[in-house]
This record gives sequence, structure tokens and C-alpha cells, in this order.
Amino acid sequence: MNVLMFTNTYLPIVGGVSESVQRLKRQLQAAGHRVLVVAPRLSGQPRREDDVVRVAAMQHFNGSDFSLPVPIPGQLHEAIEAFDPDIVHAHHPFLLGDTAARAAETYGLPLVFTHHTLYEHYTHYVPGDSPRMQRFAVALATQYTWLCDEVIAPSESIRDLLLHREANPRVSVVPSGVDTARFAIGDGAGWRERLGIPEAAYVIGHLGRLALEKNLGFLAEAVSEALVREPGAHFLVVGEGEARGTIQALADARGVAGRLHFTGRLQGQALIDAYHAMDVFAFASHSETQGMVVAEAMAAGLPVVAIDAPGVREVVVDSRNGRLLAADDVDAMAGALAALADPGVRLPLAEAALATAAEYDEGRCAARCLAVYRRAIARGGPFTHADEGGWERMRHRLGAEWQMLRHRGRLLRHLVQEEWEQERPAWWPGHRAEDEREMPPK
Repeated sequence: MNVLMFTNTYLPIVGGVSESVQRLKRQLQAAGHRVLVVAPRLSGQPRREDDVVRVAAMQHFNGSDFSLPVPIPGQLHEAIEAFDPDIVHAHHPFLLGDTAARAAETYGLPLVFTHHTLYEHYTHYVPGDSPRMQRFAVALATQYTWLCDEVIAPSESIRDLLLHREANPRVSVVPSGVDTARFAIGDGAGWRERLGIPEAAYVIGHLGRLALEKNLGFLAEAVSEALVREPGAHFLVVGEGEARGTIQALADARGVAGRLHFTGRLQGQALIDAYHAMDVFAFASHSETQGMVVAEAMAAGLPVVAIDAPGVREVVVDSRNGRLLAADDVDAMAGALAALADPGVRLPLAEAALATAAEYDEGRCAARCLAVYRRAIARGGPFTHADEGGWERMRHRLGAEWQMLRHRGRLLRHLVQEEWEQERPAWWPGHRAEDEREMPPK
């Protein structure tokens, strides 16, 4: 099978979507399939890349780590036609996601979309952030699903959320996979020695992009309190971002900054080694669709203390492989983290964490993704316009633009209705009954 993927984030960006695309690509290729990834051009990208096509992009959009792809119409057609794809897989509902939808329509191919991200939690990266912008982000992703033959949700929580939002009901749950064999082996002692952490110390760890939407202010406050309760404990933070200063300030305020350790961004074996320098993994984000770092931590044998949230509750089972706390309660999280300083409490949870991680092995997850591809292809058949004449290809490209205009029209109608429901006068009569609402056509 030839799989054409489109993603707005890829190497050298460190993050969940970028890593998810890379892992899926590796597994599909290992199983004998061909994969071509279309991604933005990024500073620091590898000089030589196999099976990757880069498009122009604005670097560090609005001061973030992200880049804004600016695909030029027509620049991809030659590469796509040479690759002769059987299916198109979009990893975002906008920018290169739009390009993916155009390619699928142009070449008569099935389109699959993975809903990796709760985009409404990321609107602060866009100028003019507001509740209206958040509603737009939700509507954009939801309406995009109606362009697709199949939709992938990384967790049951996200599948249920999409169905609640009246997305395309052809939703399958396929988590992003983890190379469990690789994450199981690491040199944690080396990182401890490098950072001056005693070999026998109890280490609470966190790994990820240090971004505002990750609830890191609460996490730092809870971990600092745990360090106060456990004078021999340390806090190891792997990652970089604007929230680093917040974490440092809270540790300073509680007098535990001497036991706070930042490594910056890590990749490859260094990242795995850092996991193995930890005894427990702390996680407080509400904005995840899966929380891939949670599965990675468990693959490294770490129990996880986390807040109950979409994408996390499917992995962390309270008192089995970690602690799952109901809400942002500093005292409760600090208490749970302090309690796991006792090896007698921690080690049974760590053993169960390893068993949980096996369910998220990337080979198993790639096989589930292939099953989705096959369903999409079987429904429409593989069909390509690559061998047609110039006029026929132009006609299908125009058809793709018309399909995107229809998509934008449905999105606009949805937003107008949302705005009216938010702002209509209290005296205005109620809206239509639920069963009278028009579903967007495929």
C-alpha cells in the first residue's frame, strides 16, 4: 500500500504529533508499505530525508515552536503522481490538512484524518484569541471530518467527544504507538550523576513541551509541595518552553529550587535515559487527546500520577498503574506523589505500568491503523487519476477546489448558528428540535 501523509509538524519539532507521524511511518515501512510525508520546511531539518516532501513555511509562527506551512498550488502534483498513492492520511484539519483534502479529491483517493489535538486549547497561539476563536477551532476540526472517509481518534474519550460534536460517525480508536522494547532499557544512573541527583533519591519526573496549555503552573505547585513533604526528593523536568520560568518561580517560592533539575529538550536514547532517571511520572494536562508521554513513561516502568482528563483516563487506572486524581487539587496530588516515595507502594504500580504499556506497542497500533486504511479503500476502491490526460486532471483539481468551498460554506453556516445561539436575546423563541438539524453532507 502507498500511503500519502500530510502533517503541519514534523522533524525537527519535538512533540506528540510529530513523533506520532514518525512512528507510524516507520512501522508501516517495516511492514512493507511505502509512505510519503508532506511536511513544512523547518530550520534545522535533516539535510537528507527519505520519503519526505517539504513545502514552504513561515518559521516560529507568533513566537511559538510551530511553523505555518504555505503550500503553493500545483507544487506537489508531480511528487504525488510519481508516488501513486492508494490513500491520503491527514494529521491536521487545516493548512496541509486542506492540501490533503484537495489531493484526495483530485486523485479520487480515500481520505483518513487523525484528530490528534484539542485545538480549542491552543488558540492562544493565534492573534485575537477569544471564546469565539475557540468555537471556530472546534467547528473547523468537526466539519473537516465530513470531508473524510474515515476518522481516527487516539482515545475513547476523543471518539466520544467527536460523536457528541456531531462529527462524521465513522470514527475508529487507534492510539499513537510507543516502541515499548526500546523504552524499556535506559541509563537513568547516568542522568542522575550528571545532574547531581543522589543514586538512591526519590525522583518525580515530567517530560513534554513546557507550554501554558499543559497546566504546568498547577503541576509545579503540587510537585513543590511534595518536595517539601519529602526532603530527599527531587524534580526532574525534560523539555523547554515558556512555562519554564513559572516552574522555577514556584520552586523558588517553596524553597525547593535546589532539587529542581531541567535538562532542556531531549531526543532519542537521551530522552529514554531521562525517563529511567525518574521513579514516578507526574502529569496534569487537560489538553491531550492521548497523552503519549504517559504511555512512554509506563513503557519505561514508571507509575503515573495524573489528573483525570481525556486521553489520560484510558491509560492511567487509579491504584493499579498509578494514581488518577479527580481534579486540580494541590494537596491531593502532592500527597499522592509523596506516598509513592515508599518503594512498597510504588513498585507494584510500576509492574502494572509495564503491562499497560504493552497495549500501546507501536506495531500493534500501526496494524489497527492499516485496518482503517483497508476499510476506507474497500468502500471506495483504490482509484487514481495519475494516468489521465491533462484536461481530466485539471477538471478534478477544479472539483477539489469546489469541494473545499463547500466545506468552508458548511463551516461558515455552523459558526453563524453557534454565534446566534450564544448571543440571541433571552426572549427569542427556542431553536429547532434536535432531529430537525441538518447534518453536513459528505
